[in-house]
Amino acid sequence: MKRLQESRLRPLRGTLCGMKDGGTFDYIVTGAGSAGCAVAGRLSEDGRFRVLLLEAGPKDTYPWIHVPLGYHKTFNNPKVNWMFDSEPEPELNNRIMYQPRGKVLGGTSSINGMVYMRGNAADYDEWRQRGCEGWDYQSVLRYFRRAEDNARGANEFHGAGGPLKVTDHRWHPPLAQAMHDAAVEAGIPANPDFNGATQDGVGFYQTTIGGNARRWSSARAYLAGAKQRKNLTIATAAHATKLVIENGRATGIEYNTPYGPVRAKATREIVVSGGVYGSPQLLLVSGLGPAAHLKEHGIEVVRDLPGVGSNLHDHFNSYIAYRCTRPETMNDLANSLPRRLLAGMQYLFGRTGPLASMGLFVGALVRSDKRLERPDLQINMFAWAIKTRDRNGVQPQPFSAFGLSPVHLTPEGRGTVRLKSPDPLAAPEIRFNFLKTQNDWNAMLAGMRICREIAKQPSLAPYIAEEILPGPHVTGDTELRADLRERGVSNLHPVGTCRMGHGSDAVVDPQLKVHGIEGLRVADASIMPSIVAGNTNAPSIMIGEKCADMVRQAAG
Repeated sequence: MKRLQESRLRPLRGTLCGMKDGGTFDYIVTGAGSAGCAVAGRLSEDGRFRVLLLEAGPKDTYPWIHVPLGYHKTFNNPKVNWMFDSEPEPELNNRIMYQPRGKVLGGTSSINGMVYMRGNAADYDEWRQRGCEGWDYQSVLRYFRRAEDNARGANEFHGAGGPLKVTDHRWHPPLAQAMHDAAVEAGIPANPDFNGATQDGVGFYQTTIGGNARRWSSARAYLAGAKQRKNLTIATAAHATKLVIENGRATGIEYNTPYGPVRAKATREIVVSGGVYGSPQLLLVSGLGPAAHLKEHGIEVVRDLPGVGSNLHDHFNSYIAYRCTRPETMNDLANSLPRRLLAGMQYLFGRTGPLASMGLFVGALVRSDKRLERPDLQINMFAWAIKTRDRNGVQPQPFSAFGLSPVHLTPEGRGTVRLKSPDPLAAPEIRFNFLKTQNDWNAMLAGMRICREIAKQPSLAPYIAEEILPGPHVTGDTELRADLRERGVSNLHPVGTCRMGHGSDAVVDPQLKVHGIEGLRVADASIMPSIVAGNTNAPSIMIGEKCADMVRQAAG
């Protein structure tokens, strides 16, 4: 506690150009999210470098962060969540897509669903084919393994002894096993490891939950043992507002604190890790981005980089909900005080029961078309069903229910992140352009039908009373399209707004260096040239690991 308090007060000493003097460091990392914690933790571990890590949000002391099922409590909590909204989506009846993002140490890894997925090996090989040297699957596998402490032990695909705990579920209801078995009965092969030799099939997810049934965020993984390092300063409530760029080189950072604005210097490099929305916004307000857009907001153009804020894309999903005949769902927990009390006792005294899980136990990776080379759909099988999911929170159905959710993993629609205002504290403008192509539609229609096929199987028959959403009357393409427009949502895996690669629309090169600016890198999900086929937390941590390695190699 004392260490972090001191890191807040330190910038108050002295002034520099009308700002408080934040001191001088070898490296400054902006954003303590999935990637940023990994970068700062690794750069500071051998004691050679002075590192400053900035986080706009607070320390991760909110109790519900650390209870696995507690992520519903952070879904719309402004104390730890940016709570962004998209612009109206044309193909979705002009609905706004709520975008929860972590505003706390650990970033979104402190408020997410904790599924450990890396994507498909071919995703990374495709990055390499697009000119991102050193990002093929074999090259990134070493960083996945280095980060990982898998409860199953080490093998050619997995690591043991790394900072990130990866475990199997300590508890799951009989319904979860029935979902798994129904998928097998529907012709989907069993797969015990989505991050192993093959991605195809159905299996139980591994999670970033520690052996003591506590969330294992990137902050827990990389900062818990690093906070006492004398060469690492962690500043919370420190919102980066502008990069200081002098003669084509990033030399410092300006940031807001409760005590006023501060400027810190970096003698070596600055690593921007503000996430898919924060990173492009910081570049834009600093004069790096599309020249016309910057001039529109009265921002001096430091370098015309057309790709900053472009290439935004995300997985898209909907769900089919079923009324359950047995009181074994998370809805039963949410709707019953005695059950909640029992679950609390199970967790408190045995670290088991519903609170030790996150309610998503089983998934299936499948193809919407058999001619595809790899899976393009992820079928999530939830032990709950909801009425709504928006910035007002998650509202469960008032009865026992569960859901099957098709997620499209290879979306073709591309959107943008732009400034609404030159004010760095204002929310950015977010546009996705979901369901803009026929392929996007075809995949989702196929996914809805696959979910229904799973639900028809003998193993789930004893659990299903009826389909409640979209309802058995919604069967044809026209009806399903209308339902997807009304209920489909972002899967909350946004990527791509500081795309890695070559060419005029790329923002960073394969070393994650911003094109045309010395001493500046970006490391987070925004650098992905294309989204991976799976959840994005583990890949973001891998990006942080690889960035830290490249920075250290450059330092010699």
